[in-house]
Amino acid sequence: MSDNHKFQLGTLGALSLSVVSSVSIVICNKALISTLGFTFATTLTSWHLLVTFCSLHVALWMKLFEHKPFDARAVMGFGILNGISIGLLNLSLGFNSVGFYQMTKLAIIPCTVLLETLFFRKKFSRNIQLSLAVLLLGVGIATVTDLQLNLLGSVLSLLAIVTTCIAQIMTNTIQKKFKVSSTQLLYQSCPYQAITLFIIGPFLDGLLTNQNVFAFKYTPQVLFFIVLSCLISVSVNFSTFLVIGKTSPVTYQVLGHLKTCLVLAFGYVLLHDPFSWHNILGILIAVVGMVLYSYYCILESQQQKASEVSTQLPQVKESESDPLISVDNGSGILSDGVVPKAAVWNSNKDLHA
Repeated sequence: MSDNHKFQLGTLGALSLSVVSSVSIVICNKALISTLGFTFATTLTSWHLLVTFCSLHVALWMKLFEHKPFDARAVMGFGILNGISIGLLNLSLGFNSVGFYQMTKLAIIPCTVLLETLFFRKKFSRNIQLSLAVLLLGVGIATVTDLQLNLLGSVLSLLAIVTTCIAQIMTNTIQKKFKVSSTQLLYQSCPYQAITLFIIGPFLDGLLTNQNVFAFKYTPQVLFFIVLSCLISVSVNFSTFLVIGKTSPVTYQVLGHLKTCLVLAFGYVLLHDPFSWHNILGILIAVVGMVLYSYYCILESQQQKASEVSTQLPQVKESESDPLISVDNGSGILSDGVVPKAAVWNSNKDLHA
């Protein structure tokens, strides 16, 4: 099996793991928060990250992956920023209507595209932009119900959008720059994220719910769902870093909106949540946008490979015609006279998703 096929299978596996684990944890947390009344989301997230770190530490002890230390300052800044972005998203939900919060989540994709275009010179074709617009329109129709604005909520939403975009872009760039795997990055950044949320979590949850997380009555049923949520979160956190590392922040956000549509559908089928015509219409439009996005990504990936191969052919022919050039340049010549080709490196992994 070629490296390209292995990469595509790995990407598909990462996307599938992300969808299954995220939908599972949403259903679990919905039972925990809505049914059992445990509304301390930020504190719960800090417990998720703590369990994730402990799980990875056991995996390291079992030598399932290699510890690779790198720039400690970058890891600390990345971990703290991730923790702050989670806290800001929860604050945005607390100080805004549900509709405005959904608009905040929708704004992450265009903001990410803008930041990558300005600072990383990444180009998004008109077809990709069009498919993203269709996707956002569909998710907006399916999820946005009201748009009540207030100054504090708007500022918190803006800060949440910016910090989330930067954190997700850093997840991708750090893995490439320092050549670390998603597991290695998650293992080193988890403690900083957990500590950040463990410090600010009880305060934020108290501000949003007017309740004390430490005074809550922890029944066996509540404890069971907390443990289950923490165990599922290991897969969620791992798959998040894996998907962003193998694809891009934009693809991860597209996948996130697919999860939103699936959660709506599962809520209707399993939990009998209210469903209306605009939910169905929105989900259908969003699915069309996702299909278009995937199609154009694959198409542009094939075009890019074809252009890279065509640009390498003249160089190969030139080196075959004059072996002295190859010797002078330090490239090896095989005994049967065939010049080994350099591996084609595709910098835009997003197109494989």
